[in-house]
Formats: sequence, structure tokens, C-alpha cells
Amino acid sequence: MHFLLSYLYELRHQKLRMFLTIMAVSWGMANIALMLSVGEGLFRMMEVGMTGMGEGIVVVWPNQSSMTYNGIGPGRPVRINEDDIHAAEKIPSMKNISAEYMGWSVSMKTEKKLISKRVRGVYPCYGGMRKMIPEKGGRFINRLDEERKRRVIFIGNEIRDELFEKGANPVGEIIWVSGTPFTIIGVLKHKYQTSMYSGSDAQSCLIPSSTFRTLFNRLYVNVVIFEPQSEQDSKTAQNEFRSLIASRHGFNPEDEELVNYWDTFESREMFGKIFRGLEMFFGIIGGLTLFIAGVGVANIMYVTVKERTREIGIKMAVGAHPLIIVTQFLVEALLTVSIGGALGVAMALGLIELFHLIPLPESFVQVTGRPEPVFSEIIALFCVTVLNIIGLLAGIFPARRASLIDPVEALRYE
Repeated sequence: MHFLLSYLYELRHQKLRMFLTIMAVSWGMANIALMLSVGEGLFRMMEVGMTGMGEGIVVVWPNQSSMTYNGIGPGRPVRINEDDIHAAEKIPSMKNISAEYMGWSVSMKTEKKLISKRVRGVYPCYGGMRKMIPEKGGRFINRLDEERKRRVIFIGNEIRDELFEKGANPVGEIIWVSGTPFTIIGVLKHKYQTSMYSGSDAQSCLIPSSTFRTLFNRLYVNVVIFEPQSEQDSKTAQNEFRSLIASRHGFNPEDEELVNYWDTFESREMFGKIFRGLEMFFGIIGGLTLFIAGVGVANIMYVTVKERTREIGIKMAVGAHPLIIVTQFLVEALLTVSIGGALGVAMALGLIELFHLIPLPESFVQVTGRPEPVFSEIIALFCVTVLNIIGLLAGIFPARRASLIDPVEALRYE
């Protein structure tokens, strides 16, 4: 209580000096809280966008040989067929696998509209791997669609908007794909997607792979999507799949150029390191601002010690232990940075709320989502920790100086 009264006395008699000191700490804390919140918001937004294509999957593109094998030189194209995919289903490290056939510039027609889009032929498990979640009332391709070569189609939400109208429910409607009637069974639920190949899923049209092969007379797969049993099995699955293709088509099993892989496990890890590094950079910049404010607090405390030298001398002359003197000035420094820190966090939260009011282009928000700063519990803990460290550093040296004052000399001080 004595320490608090002493601090209140100092606040009342040194209004301008204490106000400027507290505002310096507030600005430093607002900087660090806002920068960390911006970094966290960007990280979460990009994470949602990157996983929009699917999580824990590997995308495979057939390539060509780069090594001589059994007397045949390099440069042979790799062609993966349906039998290869079914053989790969038996690989122990493989959880799910789907072929993906692609047809570009395929005509799609309703009674009123005619457009040209990309059509893909896929397996039923493709929907789960690639986060093809249907809107309410629809569904994705199922096993019977594949087995019976049904003429059914799952369309992206932007395709729906082009062929019908925005927000319409065309499930059950007939559209003509390359002159053949197909029944719409589902529309893709809007999702944020920043990682993709061959365009956004919102512009995709998906039919059973068996139907695609029959309609377009296609023998070879354009892309393979598979899901390993776990992240640890990803590399094993990739090597086993490449070895399988090599053994079935007469390629060197050591030839790593037979297929190209996009491992989403690796992409997510690399992305995480980049954005966490960016967040740390923001935190360091904000921390330096707060450190400079802490230096200002320390200077103020040194001035305070000098001005109160006689008071300190009287206290020590009547028996006050040096630890009491140290504690007094430490408490005053911590109170100063705590008040400034609380005001700084309030400023940061206010600015975050104001950010919500800033309009952003709809086309940008539809793809990536709205980038909004996020003040999380971890950021709050970090801010409190940094604040306490700054407060201790700002108070410990002036407090130690005060405790070393000679009472006799202090009583003579004017």
C-alpha cells in the first residue's frame, strides 16, 4: 500500500513526465501487439487458402524417363493407365488414390447458356481428398456412379453461377456436356483456395472416371491424387508408387524423373516456416519499439532516484533495508509499464476492430478470405512476458542505484 501511495504521489506531481512515459510504453505495446496480430491473421488466412485444395495429399504428374534401362535410352514418356491405379491401391502406405482425367475446352450447354470449361473424370474418393464439399441438397460422385458409368456431374459454384444464376440450386437439372446429357448431382460449397493446379475448384466440373473414359475415349491418366496413411508414410508411398510404375512399364526403378510430385505435407511445412518467420520478424520490430520505450522508463526512474535522494536517505537513516528501496522503485517501474501496456493493448484491439470496417475487393476476398489481424491468447501471453521483462530491466538498475545511496550523503543532498 505504501508503494502504491508513493506511485500515486509521483503521478500527481509529475503529470507531464509520467504521461509521456506511459504513452511511450503504450505506443510500443500497441506496435508489438498489432504486428503480431497482423502476422497471425495472415498465417491463418493463408493456411485456410492453402488447405482448400486438400490436406495430407500428394499430386502426381507423369513425366518421362531420364535414365537408360534394358538398352532403351532416356526420354520415353510415362503413361499411367487405369490398371496401374488399381495396382497402386494395394500399396500398404497408400490410404486413398484416384485417377484424374482432364478434358479442356469442353462445351457445356443449358437451354439458355453455352460455355466452354474444363471437365475432370475422377473416383468417388477424390471428393474427400480434395475437399469437394457439396452445398446442401447435393452430393458428390459415389461408387454406383463409377460402376454404372452414370452420366452425372458435380459442378463448381462459379460454374453454377455462369450456367444458371448466382445462388441457384440446379441439382437435378440437365446440362449437355460435349453434346451428351448429364444430370447435376451437386454444387461445390464455396471455399477459400489459394493453392491449385489447372485452375480453381470453383471452375471445375467433375464426372465419374468410367464415364469420362467412355465419353472421350481416354486411356491414360493426366494426374494422380493419393493420400498416404500418415505424414511419415508420404515419402514411402511416393517411392513405392514410382517403383510400381517403373516395374509395370519397363523403366529404371531408380529413375526419380519418371513422375513429378507435389507433396502438400512439405508445402505446408515450408509455408509454416515462412510465415512463422515473418511473424517473428514483426514481433522483433515491435519488441524493439517497446525496448526503446523501456529505456525511456529507465531514464525517468534514474531522474526520479536523483530527485528523491533526500527521501531515500531519510528512509535508510531510520532503518529501511536496501531491499525495501529496491522493491519500491521496481514496483513503480512495473506499474508504469503495466499501465502503458494495458493502454497499448487496448489501442491495438481498437485498431483491429477498425480494420473490419475497411472495404476490400470482393474478387480478392472470395479467393483468399478477408485478411484480419488476430489477437490470440499466445500473443497476449507473449506481450505480457515482454512487458514484464522490460519493466524489470527498466526498474532494476535505477532501483539498485537508489539502494546504494549513502544515507549521510543523501541527507546533505539539496
